[in-house]
Amino acid sequence: MSAGLKNFISQYVKLDEAELEDIAGRFKSRKIAKNDFLLSEGAVCKDLVFVQEGCLRLYYVVDDIEVSVWFAFKNSSAIDIYSFISEKPSGYFLQAIEDSEILYLPKAELDRLYQTHPKTQEMIRRFWEDAILTLIDRFTALQRDSAEQRYLDLLTKPPYIQKIPQKYLASFIGVTPTSLSRIRKNIR
Repeated sequence: MSAGLKNFISQYVKLDEAELEDIAGRFKSRKIAKNDFLLSEGAVCKDLVFVQEGCLRLYYVVDDIEVSVWFAFKNSSAIDIYSFISEKPSGYFLQAIEDSEILYLPKAELDRLYQTHPKTQEMIRRFWEDAILTLIDRFTALQRDSAEQRYLDLLTKPPYIQKIPQKYLASFIGVTPTSLSRIRKNIR
């Protein structure tokens, strides 16, 4: 199974090789074409997704405007945490913004892993904690930092600048594409 997935799991919990192989082996593989959806608004998020190749975008729509809230790059995860945990319909879309290959673990399989490998609970708890801290940082930046500062912060993260179309970056930092063009012009 994927070395990237094993490294991802290992950053959250220490497992012996047999446990790691068994857990990673439960993930299923799927190819996703650019612009295809893994999740649509109104559906329940039933899978924990690991990006093996490509890039995914989590977004919602308000007044016909798409607002990007999360990007998942190679060797990272993508999920609507609220829908996954609560089993309630999602308010988000999860879309491939380039041809991608994912590994996914259905929630029912994760629940079985909790029984057969109790350390999986620790792994998921630490994963949720990491995701929550990232979301708090993002929320705080949107409230505290200027749009220019939020863009400058993105410049320190090459995958964002290299892979994400400008219109998605604009919505991610909370501005219109026109405002982002102005910010980029002022920075040069």
